[in-house]
Amino acid sequence: MSMPTNERPTPPTSRLAGFYRSDLPTRWRVLAEQLGLAPDDLGALDQNGLTVELADHMIENAIGVFGMPLGLALNFVVNGREVLVPMAIEEPSVVAGASYMAKLVREGGGFTASADEPLMIGQIQVLGVEDLRAATQGLLDRKQELLSQADAASPGIVEYGGGARDLTVRVFESSPVGPMLVVHLAMDVRDAMGANTVNTAAEALAPAIETLTGGRAHLRILTNLADQRLARATCTVPAGALTFDEYPGEDVRDGIVEAWALAEVDPYRAATHNKGIMNGIDAVVIATGNDWRAIEAGAHAYAAHDGRYTSLSRWQVTPAGDLQGSLELPLAVGTIGGSTRSHPTAELSLAILGVKTGRELAEIVAAVGLAQNMAALRALATEGIQHGHMALHARQLALAAGATTAQADEVAQQMVDEGQIHLERARQLVASREVGDGSQPSAGP
Repeated sequence: MSMPTNERPTPPTSRLAGFYRSDLPTRWRVLAEQLGLAPDDLGALDQNGLTVELADHMIENAIGVFGMPLGLALNFVVNGREVLVPMAIEEPSVVAGASYMAKLVREGGGFTASADEPLMIGQIQVLGVEDLRAATQGLLDRKQELLSQADAASPGIVEYGGGARDLTVRVFESSPVGPMLVVHLAMDVRDAMGANTVNTAAEALAPAIETLTGGRAHLRILTNLADQRLARATCTVPAGALTFDEYPGEDVRDGIVEAWALAEVDPYRAATHNKGIMNGIDAVVIATGNDWRAIEAGAHAYAAHDGRYTSLSRWQVTPAGDLQGSLELPLAVGTIGGSTRSHPTAELSLAILGVKTGRELAEIVAAVGLAQNMAALRALATEGIQHGHMALHARQLALAAGATTAQADEVAQQMVDEGQIHLERARQLVASREVGDGSQPSAGP
Protein backbone atom coordinates (compact mmCIF):
# COMPACT_ATOMS: atom_id res chain seq x y z
CA MET A 1 0.00 0.00 0.00
CA SER A 2 1.10 3.55 -0.58
CA MET A 3 0.81 4.51 3.08
CA PRO A 4 2.08 2.41 6.01
CA THR A 5 -0.38 1.76 8.83
CA ASN A 6 1.55 3.81 11.38
CA GLU A 7 1.62 6.92 9.17
CA ARG A 8 -1.99 6.94 8.10
CA PRO A 9 -4.07 9.95 9.25
CA THR A 10 -7.08 9.49 11.49
CA PRO A 11 -10.22 9.24 9.36
CA PRO A 12 -12.45 12.30 9.74
CA THR A 13 -15.50 10.24 10.67
CA SER A 14 -16.91 6.74 10.98
CA ARG A 15 -20.41 8.09 10.25
CA LEU A 16 -20.76 7.25 6.57
CA ALA A 17 -24.39 7.99 5.83
CA GLY A 18 -25.94 5.79 3.17
CA PHE A 19 -22.90 3.53 2.98
CA TYR A 20 -24.99 0.36 3.10
CA ARG A 21 -27.05 1.53 0.12
CA SER A 22 -24.01 2.22 -2.06
CA ASP A 23 -22.65 -0.20 -4.64
CA LEU A 24 -19.23 -1.78 -4.13
CA PRO A 25 -17.24 0.64 -6.32
CA THR A 26 -18.71 3.56 -4.37
CA ARG A 27 -17.88 1.93 -1.03
CA TRP A 28 -14.29 1.36 -2.18
CA ARG A 29 -14.01 4.97 -3.28
CA VAL A 30 -15.36 6.27 0.04
CA LEU A 31 -13.08 3.98 2.00
CA ALA A 32 -10.03 5.06 -0.03
CA GLU A 33 -10.93 8.69 0.71
CA GLN A 34 -11.22 7.94 4.43
CA LEU A 35 -7.84 6.21 4.48
CA GLY A 36 -6.07 8.73 2.28
CA LEU A 37 -5.19 5.97 -0.18
CA ALA A 38 -5.43 5.52 -3.92
CA PRO A 39 -8.26 3.20 -5.03
CA ASP A 40 -5.67 0.71 -6.32
CA ASP A 41 -4.40 0.29 -2.77
CA LEU A 42 -7.63 -1.50 -1.90
CA GLY A 43 -6.86 -4.38 -4.24
CA ALA A 44 -6.79 -6.81 -1.32
CA LEU A 45 -10.57 -6.39 -1.06
CA ASP A 46 -10.96 -8.11 -4.40
CA GLN A 47 -11.66 -11.85 -4.27
CA ASN A 48 -8.03 -12.46 -5.19
CA GLY A 49 -6.64 -10.59 -2.18
CA LEU A 50 -5.19 -13.87 -0.94
CA THR A 51 -3.85 -15.79 -3.90
CA VAL A 52 -3.63 -19.55 -4.05
CA GLU A 53 0.14 -19.20 -4.37
CA LEU A 54 0.37 -17.23 -1.13
CA ALA A 55 -1.99 -19.63 0.62
CA ASP A 56 0.34 -22.46 -0.36
CA HIS A 57 3.10 -20.81 1.67
CA MET A 58 0.86 -20.15 4.68
CA ILE A 59 -0.44 -23.66 5.41
CA GLU A 60 0.41 -27.22 4.48
CA ASN A 61 -1.45 -29.15 1.77
CA ALA A 62 -3.14 -26.01 0.48
CA ILE A 63 -5.68 -26.62 -2.28
CA GLY A 64 -7.32 -23.20 -2.55
CA VAL A 65 -8.69 -20.18 -0.73
CA PHE A 66 -11.90 -20.07 1.31
CA GLY A 67 -13.50 -16.64 1.31
CA MET A 68 -15.69 -14.88 3.86
CA PRO A 69 -17.58 -11.60 3.46
CA LEU A 70 -15.62 -8.62 4.76
CA GLY A 71 -17.85 -5.80 5.97
CA LEU A 72 -17.23 -2.42 7.52
CA ALA A 73 -18.80 -1.52 10.86
CA LEU A 74 -19.50 2.19 11.05
CA ASN A 75 -20.19 4.83 13.70
CA PHE A 76 -17.58 3.68 16.22
CA VAL A 77 -15.92 6.21 18.50
CA VAL A 78 -13.39 4.54 20.83
CA ASN A 79 -11.52 6.66 23.37
CA GLY A 80 -12.53 9.76 21.43
CA ARG A 81 -11.24 8.49 18.08
CA GLU A 82 -13.39 7.77 15.04
CA VAL A 83 -12.82 4.17 13.96
CA LEU A 84 -13.88 2.22 10.88
CA VAL A 85 -13.96 -1.46 11.81
CA PRO A 86 -13.45 -4.29 9.28
CA MET A 87 -15.34 -7.46 10.19
CA ALA A 88 -14.99 -10.84 8.46
CA ILE A 89 -18.15 -12.86 9.09
CA GLU A 90 -20.79 -14.80 7.19
CA GLU A 91 -23.67 -14.41 9.67
CA PRO A 92 -26.31 -11.85 8.68
CA SER A 93 -27.07 -8.86 10.91
CA VAL A 94 -23.81 -8.79 12.87
CA VAL A 95 -22.18 -5.87 11.02
CA ALA A 96 -25.47 -3.99 10.86
CA GLY A 97 -26.21 -4.61 14.54
CA ALA A 98 -22.78 -3.48 15.73
CA SER A 99 -22.93 -0.38 13.52
CA TYR A 100 -26.35 0.67 14.78
CA MET A 101 -25.45 0.17 18.42
CA ALA A 102 -22.28 2.20 17.90
CA LYS A 103 -24.48 4.97 16.53
CA LEU A 104 -26.56 4.95 19.73
CA VAL A 105 -23.45 4.84 21.90
CA ARG A 106 -22.16 7.98 20.12
CA GLU A 107 -24.96 9.87 21.84
CA GLY A 108 -23.39 8.96 25.18
CA GLY A 109 -19.88 9.95 24.08
CA GLY A 110 -18.72 6.71 22.46
CA PHE A 111 -16.87 3.77 23.95
CA THR A 112 -14.19 4.03 26.60
CA ALA A 113 -11.72 1.17 26.47
CA SER A 114 -8.45 0.07 28.04
CA ALA A 115 -6.08 -2.88 27.81
CA ASP A 116 -3.44 -4.32 30.12
CA GLU A 117 0.21 -4.62 29.27
CA PRO A 118 0.62 -7.48 26.76
CA LEU A 119 1.64 -10.18 29.23
CA MET A 120 1.35 -13.78 28.06
CA ILE A 121 1.96 -16.82 30.25
CA GLY A 122 4.00 -19.86 29.36
CA GLN A 123 3.54 -23.06 31.36
CA ILE A 124 6.26 -25.61 32.13
CA GLN A 125 4.86 -28.80 33.65
CA VAL A 126 7.28 -30.59 35.98
CA LEU A 127 6.71 -34.22 36.94
CA GLY A 128 8.56 -36.60 39.22
CA VAL A 129 9.48 -34.02 41.87
CA GLU A 130 10.16 -35.63 45.26
CA ASP A 131 9.75 -32.54 47.45
CA LEU A 132 7.28 -30.08 45.90
CA ARG A 133 7.79 -27.37 48.50
CA ALA A 134 11.57 -27.42 48.41
CA ALA A 135 11.57 -27.46 44.62
CA THR A 136 9.20 -24.49 44.55
CA GLN A 137 11.43 -22.46 46.85
CA GLY A 138 14.50 -23.41 44.83
CA LEU A 139 12.89 -22.03 41.67
CA LEU A 140 11.80 -18.81 43.35
CA ASP A 141 15.27 -18.31 44.79
CA ARG A 142 16.68 -18.39 41.25
CA LYS A 143 13.88 -16.35 39.68
CA GLN A 144 16.03 -13.54 38.32
CA GLU A 145 18.46 -15.98 36.79
CA LEU A 146 15.61 -17.82 35.09
CA LEU A 147 14.07 -14.59 33.80
CA SER A 148 17.43 -13.63 32.32
CA GLN A 149 17.61 -16.98 30.54
CA ALA A 150 14.13 -16.42 29.12
CA ASP A 151 15.20 -13.01 27.82
CA ALA A 152 18.27 -14.52 26.23
CA ALA A 153 16.03 -16.91 24.30
CA SER A 154 13.93 -14.02 22.95
CA PRO A 155 16.33 -11.18 22.07
CA GLY A 156 14.03 -9.75 19.42
CA ILE A 157 11.17 -9.05 21.82
CA VAL A 158 13.59 -7.63 24.41
CA GLU A 159 14.91 -5.22 21.80
CA TYR A 160 11.38 -3.84 21.41
CA GLY A 161 10.97 -3.31 25.15
CA GLY A 162 9.36 -6.62 26.04
CA GLY A 163 10.69 -9.72 27.71
CA ALA A 164 10.31 -11.86 30.82
CA ARG A 165 8.51 -10.10 33.67
CA ASP A 166 7.70 -12.68 36.35
CA LEU A 167 7.96 -16.32 37.32
CA THR A 168 5.56 -18.08 39.67
CA VAL A 169 5.06 -21.71 40.67
CA ARG A 170 1.79 -23.56 41.11
CA VAL A 171 1.73 -26.73 43.20
CA PHE A 172 -0.63 -29.61 42.47
CA GLU A 173 -0.46 -32.15 45.26
CA SER A 174 -2.41 -34.66 43.22
CA SER A 175 -3.50 -35.22 39.65
CA PRO A 176 -4.40 -38.25 37.50
CA VAL A 177 -0.63 -38.80 37.03
CA GLY A 178 0.51 -37.84 40.51
CA PRO A 179 1.95 -34.64 42.05
CA MET A 180 3.34 -31.94 39.81
CA LEU A 181 4.62 -28.39 39.67
CA VAL A 182 3.60 -25.93 36.97
CA VAL A 183 5.94 -23.00 36.42
CA HIS A 184 4.31 -19.87 35.00
CA LEU A 185 6.53 -17.56 32.99
CA ALA A 186 4.94 -14.16 32.30
CA MET A 187 6.36 -12.37 29.26
CA ASP A 188 5.66 -8.95 27.77
CA VAL A 189 5.26 -9.72 24.05
CA ARG A 190 4.73 -6.11 22.93
CA ASP A 191 2.59 -5.90 19.75
CA ALA A 192 2.65 -9.61 18.92
CA MET A 193 0.07 -12.20 19.86
CA GLY A 194 3.04 -13.87 21.49
CA ALA A 195 2.65 -17.63 21.11
CA ASN A 196 5.98 -18.26 19.40
CA THR A 197 7.88 -15.97 21.77
CA VAL A 198 6.45 -17.56 24.89
CA ASN A 199 6.81 -21.12 23.64
CA THR A 200 10.45 -20.51 22.71
CA ALA A 201 11.23 -19.10 26.16
CA ALA A 202 9.44 -21.96 27.92
CA GLU A 203 11.47 -24.48 25.94
CA ALA A 204 14.68 -22.64 26.83
CA LEU A 205 13.94 -22.71 30.57
CA ALA A 206 13.08 -26.41 30.75
CA PRO A 207 16.65 -27.78 31.28
CA ALA A 208 17.40 -25.32 34.10
CA ILE A 209 14.07 -26.07 35.77
CA GLU A 210 14.80 -29.80 35.63
CA THR A 211 18.19 -29.22 37.26
CA LEU A 212 16.74 -27.05 40.02
CA THR A 213 13.80 -29.34 40.85
CA GLY A 214 15.20 -32.79 40.12
CA GLY A 215 12.03 -33.40 38.10
CA ARG A 216 11.16 -33.90 34.45
CA ALA A 217 9.87 -30.99 32.37
CA HIS A 218 7.04 -32.23 30.21
CA LEU A 219 4.67 -29.70 28.59
CA ARG A 220 6.21 -26.34 27.67
CA ILE A 221 3.57 -24.15 26.06
CA LEU A 222 1.64 -20.94 26.50
CA THR A 223 -1.85 -20.80 27.97
CA ASN A 224 -4.68 -19.10 26.10
CA LEU A 225 -6.21 -18.07 29.40
CA ALA A 226 -4.39 -14.74 29.11
CA ASP A 227 -5.80 -13.33 32.33
CA GLN A 228 -2.92 -10.86 32.67
CA ARG A 229 -3.73 -9.41 29.24
CA LEU A 230 -7.31 -8.22 29.70
CA ALA A 231 -9.16 -5.64 27.65
CA ARG A 232 -12.18 -3.66 28.80
CA ALA A 233 -14.81 -1.49 27.19
CA THR A 234 -17.63 0.56 28.67
CA CYS A 235 -20.44 2.63 27.21
CA THR A 236 -23.35 4.74 28.38
CA VAL A 237 -26.48 5.26 26.30
CA PRO A 238 -29.15 7.83 27.19
CA ALA A 239 -32.49 6.10 27.66
CA GLY A 240 -34.09 8.40 25.09
CA ALA A 241 -31.70 7.20 22.40
CA LEU A 242 -33.05 3.65 22.81
CA THR A 243 -36.58 4.59 21.73
CA PHE A 244 -37.75 3.06 18.45
CA ASP A 245 -41.08 2.17 16.84
CA GLU A 246 -43.56 1.43 19.63
CA TYR A 247 -40.84 0.75 22.24
CA PRO A 248 -40.15 3.55 24.78
CA GLY A 249 -36.48 3.99 25.62
CA GLU A 250 -36.95 3.18 29.29
CA ASP A 251 -38.61 -0.13 28.41
CA VAL A 252 -35.79 -1.03 26.01
CA ARG A 253 -33.22 -0.11 28.67
CA ASP A 254 -34.90 -2.25 31.33
CA GLY A 255 -35.42 -5.09 28.88
CA ILE A 256 -31.70 -5.18 28.07
CA VAL A 257 -30.78 -5.32 31.76
CA GLU A 258 -33.36 -8.04 32.41
CA ALA A 259 -32.09 -10.10 29.45
CA TRP A 260 -28.50 -9.77 30.70
CA ALA A 261 -29.56 -10.86 34.20
CA LEU A 262 -30.48 -14.33 32.92
CA ALA A 263 -26.97 -14.76 31.46
CA GLU A 264 -25.50 -13.63 34.77
CA VAL A 265 -27.15 -16.45 36.72
CA ASP A 266 -27.67 -19.25 34.17
CA PRO A 267 -24.79 -20.90 32.26
CA TYR A 268 -27.20 -22.21 29.61
CA ARG A 269 -28.10 -18.65 28.68
CA ALA A 270 -24.58 -17.35 29.34
CA ALA A 271 -23.13 -19.65 26.65
CA THR A 272 -25.36 -18.11 23.96
CA HIS A 273 -25.01 -14.62 25.41
CA ASN A 274 -21.21 -14.85 25.21
CA LYS A 275 -21.40 -16.38 21.75
CA GLY A 276 -23.14 -13.18 20.66
CA ILE A 277 -20.29 -11.13 22.09
CA MET A 278 -17.82 -13.29 20.19
CA ASN A 279 -19.76 -12.74 16.96
CA GLY A 280 -18.39 -9.22 16.97
CA ILE A 281 -14.99 -9.99 18.46
CA ASP A 282 -14.15 -12.94 16.20
CA ALA A 283 -15.10 -10.98 13.09
CA VAL A 284 -12.52 -8.28 13.82
CA VAL A 285 -9.91 -10.79 14.99
CA ILE A 286 -10.28 -12.80 11.77
CA ALA A 287 -10.21 -9.68 9.61
CA THR A 288 -6.89 -8.62 11.16
CA GLY A 289 -5.22 -12.02 10.81
CA ASN A 290 -5.19 -12.82 14.53
CA ASP A 291 -5.87 -16.19 16.16
CA TRP A 292 -9.63 -16.25 16.77
CA ARG A 293 -9.49 -19.78 18.19
CA ALA A 294 -7.11 -18.62 20.94
CA ILE A 295 -9.36 -15.66 21.69
CA GLU A 296 -12.43 -17.92 21.92
CA ALA A 297 -10.65 -20.33 24.27
CA GLY A 298 -9.46 -17.55 26.54
CA ALA A 299 -12.82 -15.76 26.60
CA HIS A 300 -14.86 -18.77 27.60
CA ALA A 301 -12.30 -19.91 30.16
CA TYR A 302 -12.33 -16.41 31.66
CA ALA A 303 -16.13 -16.50 31.80
CA ALA A 304 -15.71 -19.31 34.35
CA HIS A 305 -12.68 -17.96 36.22
CA ASP A 306 -14.67 -17.62 39.45
CA GLY A 307 -15.73 -21.26 39.28
CA ARG A 308 -19.08 -20.66 37.57
CA TYR A 309 -19.65 -19.92 33.88
CA THR A 310 -21.35 -16.55 33.54
CA SER A 311 -21.71 -13.46 31.36
CA LEU A 312 -18.60 -11.65 30.15
CA SER A 313 -20.55 -8.38 30.06
CA ARG A 314 -22.45 -6.34 32.64
CA TRP A 315 -25.45 -4.07 32.08
CA GLN A 316 -27.11 -1.72 34.55
CA VAL A 317 -29.21 1.41 34.89
CA THR A 318 -27.27 4.44 36.11
CA PRO A 319 -28.63 6.80 38.78
CA ALA A 320 -29.37 9.24 35.94
CA GLY A 321 -31.52 6.60 34.23
CA ASP A 322 -29.11 5.80 31.39
CA LEU A 323 -28.10 2.36 30.19
CA GLN A 324 -24.52 1.45 31.04
CA GLY A 325 -22.62 -1.57 29.77
CA SER A 326 -19.17 -3.01 30.36
CA LEU A 327 -17.15 -5.92 29.03
CA GLU A 328 -13.90 -7.50 30.21
CA LEU A 329 -12.08 -10.48 28.71
CA PRO A 330 -8.61 -11.69 27.69
CA LEU A 331 -7.62 -10.34 24.27
CA ALA A 332 -4.25 -11.54 23.04
CA VAL A 333 -4.24 -9.74 19.71
CA GLY A 334 -1.28 -8.29 17.86
CA THR A 335 -0.35 -6.11 14.93
CA ILE A 336 2.84 -7.98 14.02
CA GLY A 337 3.62 -11.63 13.38
CA GLY A 338 1.43 -14.47 12.20
CA SER A 339 -0.75 -13.62 9.22
CA THR A 340 -1.29 -10.00 10.27
CA ARG A 341 1.34 -8.95 7.72
CA SER A 342 1.53 -11.95 5.40
CA HIS A 343 -2.18 -11.85 4.49
CA PRO A 344 -2.89 -8.85 2.23
CA THR A 345 -6.46 -8.37 3.51
CA ALA A 346 -5.36 -8.58 7.15
CA GLU A 347 -2.74 -5.92 6.49
CA LEU A 348 -5.34 -3.69 4.86
CA SER A 349 -7.73 -4.27 7.77
CA LEU A 350 -5.11 -3.00 10.21
CA ALA A 351 -4.64 0.05 7.99
CA ILE A 352 -8.40 0.69 8.02
CA LEU A 353 -8.41 0.52 11.82
CA GLY A 354 -5.44 2.85 12.03
CA VAL A 355 -4.03 1.07 15.08
CA LYS A 356 -0.38 1.41 16.07
CA THR A 357 -0.20 -1.18 18.87
CA GLY A 358 -1.72 -4.47 19.91
CA ARG A 359 -3.22 -2.79 22.97
CA GLU A 360 -5.05 -0.26 20.83
CA LEU A 361 -6.39 -3.08 18.66
CA ALA A 362 -7.58 -4.93 21.77
CA GLU A 363 -9.46 -1.84 22.96
CA ILE A 364 -11.34 -1.56 19.67
CA VAL A 365 -12.09 -5.28 19.61
CA ALA A 366 -13.56 -5.07 23.12
CA ALA A 367 -15.75 -2.13 22.08
CA VAL A 368 -17.07 -4.09 19.11
CA GLY A 369 -17.87 -7.05 21.37
CA LEU A 370 -19.85 -4.81 23.70
CA ALA A 371 -21.72 -3.22 20.78
CA GLN A 372 -22.65 -6.61 19.38
CA ASN A 373 -23.82 -7.77 22.81
CA MET A 374 -26.04 -4.71 23.08
CA ALA A 375 -27.48 -5.35 19.62
CA ALA A 376 -28.44 -8.92 20.51
CA LEU A 377 -29.92 -7.99 23.89
CA ARG A 378 -31.91 -5.12 22.37
CA ALA A 379 -33.39 -7.41 19.74
CA LEU A 380 -34.21 -10.13 22.28
CA ALA A 381 -35.82 -7.64 24.64
CA THR A 382 -38.03 -6.07 21.96
CA GLU A 383 -38.96 -7.40 18.52
CA GLY A 384 -37.15 -10.73 18.83
CA ILE A 385 -33.81 -11.84 17.45
CA GLN A 386 -35.35 -13.34 14.30
CA HIS A 387 -36.98 -10.15 13.05
CA GLY A 388 -33.93 -8.54 11.49
CA HIS A 389 -31.97 -11.75 11.11
CA MET A 390 -34.59 -13.48 9.00
CA ALA A 391 -34.95 -10.53 6.67
CA LEU A 392 -31.28 -10.84 5.83
CA HIS A 393 -31.53 -14.62 5.72
CA ALA A 394 -34.33 -14.29 3.16
CA ARG A 395 -31.96 -12.60 0.73
CA GLN A 396 -29.46 -15.43 1.09
CA LEU A 397 -32.22 -17.91 0.33
CA ALA A 398 -33.23 -15.92 -2.73
CA LEU A 399 -29.68 -16.06 -4.08
CA ALA A 400 -29.43 -19.76 -3.27
CA ALA A 401 -32.66 -20.31 -5.21
CA GLY A 402 -31.07 -18.77 -8.30
CA ALA A 403 -32.22 -15.16 -8.10
CA THR A 404 -30.18 -12.52 -9.85
CA THR A 405 -28.74 -9.85 -7.60
CA ALA A 406 -31.39 -7.51 -9.02
CA GLN A 407 -34.19 -9.94 -8.10
CA ALA A 408 -32.89 -10.94 -4.67
CA ASP A 409 -34.19 -7.99 -2.65
CA GLU A 410 -37.65 -8.20 -4.20
CA VAL A 411 -37.91 -11.96 -3.63
CA ALA A 412 -36.65 -11.60 -0.06
CA GLN A 413 -39.14 -8.85 0.75
CA GLN A 414 -42.05 -10.89 -0.57
CA MET A 415 -41.04 -13.87 1.58
CA VAL A 416 -40.82 -11.62 4.63
CA ASP A 417 -44.23 -10.07 3.90
CA GLU A 418 -45.75 -13.53 3.52
CA GLY A 419 -43.99 -14.97 6.53
CA GLN A 420 -42.71 -17.84 4.37
CA ILE A 421 -38.94 -17.63 4.58
CA HIS A 422 -37.72 -20.93 3.22
CA LEU A 423 -35.87 -22.21 0.17
CA GLU A 424 -38.83 -23.83 -1.60
CA ARG A 425 -40.82 -20.57 -1.53
CA ALA A 426 -37.77 -18.70 -2.78
CA ARG A 427 -37.51 -21.09 -5.73
CA GLN A 428 -41.19 -20.60 -6.55
CA LEU A 429 -40.85 -16.81 -6.52
CA VAL A 430 -37.69 -16.89 -8.62
CA ALA A 431 -39.33 -19.19 -11.16
CA SER A 432 -42.34 -16.89 -11.49
CA ARG A 433 -40.08 -13.92 -12.16
CA GLU A 434 -38.10 -15.81 -14.80
CA VAL A 435 -41.33 -16.43 -16.68
CA GLY A 436 -42.43 -12.83 -16.25
CA ASP A 437 -39.27 -10.94 -17.24
CA GLY A 438 -37.15 -13.43 -19.14
CA SER A 439 -34.16 -12.80 -16.89
CA GLN A 440 -31.59 -15.48 -16.27
CA PRO A 441 -30.99 -16.65 -12.70
CA SER A 442 -27.61 -16.69 -11.05
CA ALA A 443 -25.95 -20.03 -10.41
CA GLY A 444 -27.65 -21.94 -7.62
CA PRO A 445 -28.61 -25.43 -6.51
